[in-house]
Amino acid sequence: MERLPTPAGQQADIPDASPAPACTATATISEQGIVTGWSEGARELLGYTPPQIVGHPAARLLADGTGEQARRETAGRERFSGQVALLHRDGHRLLRNLLAHRRTPQGPQPAEWLVVSAVTAASASPRTPDSQALREWVFSQSPCILAVFDTDLRLVTANTGMESALLLPEEQMRGLRLPEITPGPASEEAETKMRRALETGQTQHMQAYLHPTGVSAQRGWSTTLAPLKDPGGTVRAVCLAAHHRQQEHLARQRMLLLNDAGARIGTTSDIQRTVQELADVAVPRLADFAAVDLLDVPRRGGEPARLPATGPITMHRTALHTTPDNHTSHTSHTSHDGDDGDGGDTHPATPPAAGEKILYPAQSPVAQCLAQGHGALYEADDPALTRWAANDPTAAWTRRQGTHSVMVVPLRAHGTTLGVALFARSHRPEPFEADDLWLAEELTAQTAVHLHNAHRHAREHTTTMTLQRSLLPQKLPDQGALDIATRYLPAGSKAGVGGDWFDVIPLSGARVALVVGDVVGHGIRASATMGRVRTAVRTLADVDLPPDELLTYLDDLVIHLAADEGGGAEGTTETAAGIGTTCLYAVYDPTTRHCTIARAGHPPPAVVTPDGNVRFLNVPAGPPLGLGGLPFETLETQLPEGSLLTLYTDGLLETRDHDIDEGLDKMFHALARPAHNLDTVCDRILTTMLTHRPDDDIALLIARTRALNTNQIATFNLPSHPAIVAQARQHTTTQLTTWNLTDTTFTTELIVSELVTNAIRYGHPPIQLRLIHHNHTLTTEVSDTSNTTPHMRRARTYDEGGRGLLLIGQLAQRWGTRHTPTGKTVWTEQTLTPN
Repeated sequence: MERLPTPAGQQADIPDASPAPACTATATISEQGIVTGWSEGARELLGYTPPQIVGHPAARLLADGTGEQARRETAGRERFSGQVALLHRDGHRLLRNLLAHRRTPQGPQPAEWLVVSAVTAASASPRTPDSQALREWVFSQSPCILAVFDTDLRLVTANTGMESALLLPEEQMRGLRLPEITPGPASEEAETKMRRALETGQTQHMQAYLHPTGVSAQRGWSTTLAPLKDPGGTVRAVCLAAHHRQQEHLARQRMLLLNDAGARIGTTSDIQRTVQELADVAVPRLADFAAVDLLDVPRRGGEPARLPATGPITMHRTALHTTPDNHTSHTSHTSHDGDDGDGGDTHPATPPAAGEKILYPAQSPVAQCLAQGHGALYEADDPALTRWAANDPTAAWTRRQGTHSVMVVPLRAHGTTLGVALFARSHRPEPFEADDLWLAEELTAQTAVHLHNAHRHAREHTTTMTLQRSLLPQKLPDQGALDIATRYLPAGSKAGVGGDWFDVIPLSGARVALVVGDVVGHGIRASATMGRVRTAVRTLADVDLPPDELLTYLDDLVIHLAADEGGGAEGTTETAAGIGTTCLYAVYDPTTRHCTIARAGHPPPAVVTPDGNVRFLNVPAGPPLGLGGLPFETLETQLPEGSLLTLYTDGLLETRDHDIDEGLDKMFHALARPAHNLDTVCDRILTTMLTHRPDDDIALLIARTRALNTNQIATFNLPSHPAIVAQARQHTTTQLTTWNLTDTTFTTELIVSELVTNAIRYGHPPIQLRLIHHNHTLTTEVSDTSNTTPHMRRARTYDEGGRGLLLIGQLAQRWGTRHTPTGKTVWTEQTLTPN
């Protein structure tokens, strides 16, 4: 009943809200206790007409002078209920149940009390059924599930709500236990709680999720299990009452699906797999059919295609997933040769398969949604969907398999449209709702972000790989001291390519330097740092520094680079300018079979001698580059001809399957198996030590040592006297004749003359001349005990000297100076023709 606006002192009739006249007695009373409203039911109950009571104190309606007591009981309260003795107009007393509500209206109207009481049954409508019939109807027709189980927990009776929920008539369920009616964990839990209600006499509660046979989706129920007691308090049965929580259950299922999608979508950086994961997540929990079409499937590292401004849109079906029923439907319709009763329609009955190209017309729902940038819902009778299915062969399948609800959702990330996702329901009777569209948009948004990241990762990976491979040796140099095989494996993790590298550097005197290193971090930054460090190593190697000195200079260089850069890049795992880089530098001399090795934080090399003995060289371990403060030390060892020297990075030792010690043990056993071919040895090591794509880069270099024969080397000790220059030329001519290199005699004599003369004039005895014939190269070396380094300069016209080194630079392909513990050696190299 609505509030009556009639002011105090004026009469007003209160219309009765009941369809039967005079079923409820209603009155309104002001805060001051004045009657302000009076209904026909109140007149019938107490005999007063509205003009007779409105505006008068309500206390006159109370018997026995209980007005003051009523005022006390209602003071400060919002509601009053109880039995009150009323006084009829003719003077007799009535004991009635009253219910009073304090009403505070909006605006300036004062607060008042609404008082109601049921009129006697005699004045009620004669059409009202008896209470027993009403109870029976309430039980049988309640929209909630109601069922009664006896003390053996067998069904006694059930209402139509339970019959509808379980799709079983009461007759078939009567006498069965709940787990026998609908097996499952929920029924087992309900029976356990019913037994507890029987034993304790206390009401039990639970949330049940059932998936009855024949129902497309799971249903959620809020269930109460209450004991039924006789007047003596003995529990005689249990009542099961369940309320269908459809919207709550659907919301919960959507959130669970969204949560699962976060873990299942985007597990890799592969684009096809990512969109297939979206389709797999959506079916069957959201739709019976899901497909993902991309504007293009770019080659690794390429840019995604752009959405055309106008006209039809060409896309590629990249992912597809349907329920088994849908797959059967596709097959059955296809077998009818395209005839669905529409007069020979030859459109295909199945949707485009994964990998097919699709052309969407400009007016199709897909093109419209892509242009608008948001998803849309379509029912079976939607004109846009109907026209699309009728005119576009790619959409004809929607008519043939009973599709009744479709969602079209663009895949967009960072303002770029990447594709579209299609969702359809055919066997599930429930159409898509707005909340389903919201869920689909969330799923596609997640997927689009992963696709965008996959594109970016692919570009970065391609760029990094290109940079990395351009910085690694493209071709091993031609040299005769070592047979070499190498392997480089980029990291297979999302972190990207790292900064591992190897190098082979020919040095003077037929020597060869081997380098293996590892820059901390991954990505373009690590590759760029690797390139800088590798260039520095080659530059220092050209100066012919010993391994320990080279690492010392390299350590200083990394420290300076880090200081210039001022720390690592924000948000990356790399350290500044190569700090923490590890490096191993080895120099092998085939004339003496000596190998000198130094390392900066790098794993030790392994050596396999010709007799099959495997050992890891105990090279003194220096700190990683860029830390400074500690010197580097070298190990000098003699390697028999045919020995295998194995250099590698730590990515080969430390994997998810084993630690460093286990990795060294595996390498030991892999090297212990004899093999003549170095590529076979490399492959065997990788196969033995790796069971999956590595998490870190791997660089592997294996070298088999060679030794120069004594007849390839000629050494002459010369006294420090100008007359010895002619003798040096004579020794040279004789040796070149022995080697059948007479065509180089004139040039070599000039070189020897200049080098020996400089040694006599500027150096200190003893002086030594050494000629080396190796690998189509003639090396000439003159050594003395002076540390003075010769420098090339441009001689003036009338200068008598200063042209020697300039002449050598013109005659030889390479020349230089290297310092030794006893002095220096000036050397030249001449390239010999194959003949």
